[in-house]
Amino acid sequence: MSSGGPASSPDSGPAESVRLTWVQPEDLVGHELRQAAEDGRDAEPLLRVWLAAGGPPAPDRAGASRAPAPPELRALASRLLDELVALPSPLSPDEPTRWPDIRATWPGPTVQPADTAPDHGGPRRPDHPAPARPTRRRPAALVGRLEAAWTGRAVGCLLGKPVEKLPLHAIRALGRAAGNWPPDDWFTARGVPAELLAAHPWNRRSAATSLAENIDGMPEDDDLNHPLLGLRLLQRHGKAFTTADLGRLWLDELPAGRTFTAERLAYRNLLQGLEPPATATHHNPFREWIGALIRADVHGWTHPGDPAAAAAQAYRDAALTHTGNGLYAALFAAAAIAEAAGGRADVHTALRAGLAVVPPRSRLAEAVRHAVDTAHRYADFDRVVDHLHERYGRYHWVHAVPNTALIAAALTHADGDFTHSVCRAVSGGWDTDSNGATAGSLAALVDPDGVPHRWSAPLKNRLATTVPGFDGIGFDTLAQLTAQEAARP
Repeated sequence: MSSGGPASSPDSGPAESVRLTWVQPEDLVGHELRQAAEDGRDAEPLLRVWLAAGGPPAPDRAGASRAPAPPELRALASRLLDELVALPSPLSPDEPTRWPDIRATWPGPTVQPADTAPDHGGPRRPDHPAPARPTRRRPAALVGRLEAAWTGRAVGCLLGKPVEKLPLHAIRALGRAAGNWPPDDWFTARGVPAELLAAHPWNRRSAATSLAENIDGMPEDDDLNHPLLGLRLLQRHGKAFTTADLGRLWLDELPAGRTFTAERLAYRNLLQGLEPPATATHHNPFREWIGALIRADVHGWTHPGDPAAAAAQAYRDAALTHTGNGLYAALFAAAAIAEAAGGRADVHTALRAGLAVVPPRSRLAEAVRHAVDTAHRYADFDRVVDHLHERYGRYHWVHAVPNTALIAAALTHADGDFTHSVCRAVSGGWDTDSNGATAGSLAALVDPDGVPHRWSAPLKNRLATTVPGFDGIGFDTLAQLTAQEAARP
C-alpha cells in the first residue's frame, strides 16, 4: 500500500512545523464526509458547518495539507469527526461489523465460535471469534505451496511499486511506450520518452528498487511487513491471539512511521489508551480502506483448506483497524487464500470460498460479484478495468471496495495463470502494489507451475524489512516458519 508519503513533511512557511500524514484532524474531516456519502449518512448539515468555517476538502493524494489549521478550526474538526461517526447509516443492517452478525450471514455449515478462549487467563469477548479446530496437514506439500505464495506476493507487490499512485492512463502510457502492454514483464524506463517520464514520474520511493533495471532482491514494503508481523503474532501467541495482542505487537515492533491510513490512526489510538474495537473507529475515516486486506494472507496460509477458520482468524486481526467493508476485504482474501492453500481448488473455487464469508448484501460482495461477471464478459482485460473504474471510481483509490473488485476480476480473467494474474491486477491501477501482492499470493497457490523463474530470480530469495529478526530472510525460510504455525492447533 505505502500510501501517504513520509511520516511528516515541513510546512513551506517561514516557521517549520511537523505535518504528520493521515492524522491531522483538519485533514480527516474531508475523508469522513466522503465516507458518509458512501454509506448513506446524512452529513449535509455538518458539511455546511465545515465549509462555512473554511475547512478544506480531503487531500486527494497526499496524507496531509501543507499548512496546519488554526486552533479553532482544528477543534471544530475534532468535534465534527465525533458527530459524523455517530450518524446512523441505512446500510448498517446489511453491513455488520460485530463478529456474530457477520457470522450469521454465512451460508451452510461453518466453524462455530466459542464463548471463551485463552487470553492471558481472561475470558474472550463473546463478539470475537474463537480459534478454529485443527485440521490435517501435509507438511512437505504445504511448504512448497507456501514458498510459492510468499514469493508470489513479493513479485506482485514489486511489479506494482513503480506505478503506485499513478492514474490509470499514465500506467497504460508508460507500459505502451516500453512495448509492455498488456503488461507481461516488469516496468522499465528503457525506451520511454523523457517527456512522458516527466509528465508521469514513477513512484519516487520505489523506482530505484522496482524498475526492471534496478531490481536486486525484494525491497521493504508494508505489503510484506504486515505478513511478517502476522507471522510473528502467531509465533508469540498462536492461533488464540487476540486483537489486543496484535496492538501490543505493533507497539513493540512496528515504528509508527511505517504505518499508513487506518493503521496509523489505530496506532495513534493505542497510544492514547483506547482499546479495540474503538481503535478502529475513533477519528478513523480510513476504516473501510485496504489496510486489513494486506494483512490477511498469513491467516489463509495457516488454515489450508479451511476458509471459515481463516476468516475467523483474519477478523481478530482486522478488527484493530477496520470495520464494515474494510473487514470484509480481509475475510474475503483470507478465506480465498485458505481454500487455494489446501492444494485442491482452482482459482474460481477459491474466489467463491472468499465470497461465502462476506455479508452478501454488502457493497464489497456486490462489487466482487460484479467484477467476476465482468471479467467473464470481456476478452480484453482493459475493457474490464474501464468498466470497473466507471462503476467504482467514486471511491478513494485506496478503498477496499474497488481494489478487492479489481483483484477478483484479475484472478478470474487470468484463470489461474500466475503471470496474467499479477499483470492484470497491477494494470488496473488504484493500489497497484497491494493488488499485485494479493493476486500473486493466491495465483501462486493455484497455478500448477507456481511462480515462473523469470519473476522469482531477480528477488534472489531475499526480503528486506525493518521488522526485527526478518531482514534478509528467504522465502524458503518463511515458508518453513509459516508451515510450523499452520501445524499448530
